[in-house]
Amino acid sequence: MPDDILTAPQPRTWIAALVSTLVTLPLAGLARFFGALSPMACDSCSDAQSDRFDSSFDLAWPLLSGGLVLSLLLLFTSWVLSSSRPPAAVPVAVLAPVTVVVTYVAFAAMIDWP
Repeated sequence: MPDDILTAPQPRTWIAALVSTLVTLPLAGLARFFGALSPMACDSCSDAQSDRFDSSFDLAWPLLSGGLVLSLLLLFTSWVLSSSRPPAAVPVAVLAPVTVVVTYVAFAAMIDWP
């Protein structure tokens, strides 16, 4: 009988994935937008400052891109788990927007700002 409880359809398990989608996608878009605009911070830099900024940006940009892809994979996983393993979907759904925030903070911390 307990197996029937685990395999029975769980109503409203998709809510966590939906809320995560509504939070993660705009956050990821903003992070990508501000990350792409950050090279403009060094438009009026000297050559030495520009070289330091460019070398740090070249390391930080792949981190931002990879972190955003990871958050989208977590988002997709939360949708898949919401139908197959509902209790596991909630922590994965929470991790998706958290990953965006942590990735952007790491990106901003890696850059040698002028």
